Amino acid sequence: GSGGGIDVLLSARRVGPSGKAFGLDMTDEMLELARSNQKEAGVENVEFLKGEIEAIPLPDSSVDVVISNCVINLSGDKARVLREAARVLRPGGRFAVTDVIADPDMDEKTREDMKEWTGCIAGALTRHEFESGLAGAGFVDIQIEETHRVHDQASSAIVRATMPE
Repeated sequence: GSGGGIDVLLSARRVGPSGKAFGLDMTDEMLELARSNQKEAGVENVEFLKGEIEAIPLPDSSVDVVISNCVINLSGDKARVLREAARVLRPGGRFAVTDVIADPDMDEKTREDMKEWTGCIAGALTRHEFESGLAGAGFVDIQIEETHRVHDQASSAIVRATMPE
């Protein structure tokens, strides 16, 4: 989720007073922290919402950009997450996330290790799975740029895609 809200507050500053940034988290504690950080930063064009990334509490075609920082790998239904991102994006809207990309040959021991789940490794999609999931959700112009190794069987990556006009 949006956690303490730092990425959301930075996004709000970037879109300026005529825009709005939404943060989404499923825990009351993180929402409370995010709202406290918002107040301290003096940023008004932000709204923090309670919910899950598999069911984003926003109307269809209501946002221009969806960002996420290493959260999708934690979801049990990644295809639904990608469909939800596509649903809330306007035509031409952009999807820009960082996440972990699993090597195609990641072993089952790693996939089933709870420590690797909490470390954002075990639930990671492969490049092919991410590309297929995005395409299946309706995205185009899909780009995945692996940036550095975070595990002997996974890399960090920047994932970008666009909704058709």
